[in-house]
Amino acid sequence: MSPVKATHSEAAGALRPVASVPLSHVSIEVGHLYMEDFAPGQTDLTAYFRRLAPWVKLGTEELTAGQKRPRVSTCFLVDDYFRRSFPPGAVLPAVIDAAAEAGLTIDYIARESACAEAGGVPLAPLVRSRLVAEPPAGTNGSRPPVTEVGWLSNGMRSPSTGLEAMQAGKAWQPPTENAARNHSVFMDIELWSGDTGAEKWSCAYLAAVWQLLRLGVLRFEGKPVTALADAPASWPDSWDDVPPVVRLNERADPFSAYRTLSVMTNRFLATEHAVRTILGQVEVDPAVLRDVDGRAENEQLALPREIIERISYVFLGGGPLSA
Repeated sequence: MSPVKATHSEAAGALRPVASVPLSHVSIEVGHLYMEDFAPGQTDLTAYFRRLAPWVKLGTEELTAGQKRPRVSTCFLVDDYFRRSFPPGAVLPAVIDAAAEAGLTIDYIARESACAEAGGVPLAPLVRSRLVAEPPAGTNGSRPPVTEVGWLSNGMRSPSTGLEAMQAGKAWQPPTENAARNHSVFMDIELWSGDTGAEKWSCAYLAAVWQLLRLGVLRFEGKPVTALADAPASWPDSWDDVPPVVRLNERADPFSAYRTLSVMTNRFLATEHAVRTILGQVEVDPAVLRDVDGRAENEQLALPREIIERISYVFLGGGPLSA
């Protein structure tokens, strides 16, 4: 168990304990699939992981260059939030065995549902409480806050040109991206739908929580937000009975890490663009950030100041499971 350190939390405005969590140098996500992708069976899964394996190796080498004893953990996130077409006993052994056949070791399996709530900790609302939406230049406050409507933007959309009868026409104006480089790439991202307390969180939003978990920067009342469970002797019948994060490899390096790398096919490119936009508007607890940055400095690691710059990707072309 990591020691509890007393640090000053600017968010709370008073001293309170903030726990450290063990950290690897890199957390590598070895692929991501939808629940329906498990239908073809283990042979196709093995082919999928074989495509990813060389890129996992290259990414590991690039992100751990200069480390005498690199700490690297691998993980796989199972999409059990939006669909549960197959039980854990059908999906998890197939994934683990297929990765092993492809030469990949999966150290940790996590459930996407755990990015919404894990062990009684409301992770998705917790991250929402730390959203600091960027006010686009020239706005007048007419757009409701993201915490009310569940939509986050990286700029200002094209104003409506709807006219009432006899009203003078207005010239069309383009959408604009905040801090655009020469030209804009405008995004409007739905974070959740539904009423407070019954939210349906979006894939992009849960993926943003997933990145924060892997970076080890989430705390609930100063404590770590996920407890790691060892793999059971047999997988339960219900996804609800699978722990949020399961350690498959007892010799694995820590689950969370200073940096993350996700290797996946490019059908998730738009989602991950949204993830980066969301994380660019999340204020990580300064006390936690100081703890992580201080430990990196003690290890003579130079971490980027911005959280989103600690996240790397490899996107592969082709279909979900085939080249």
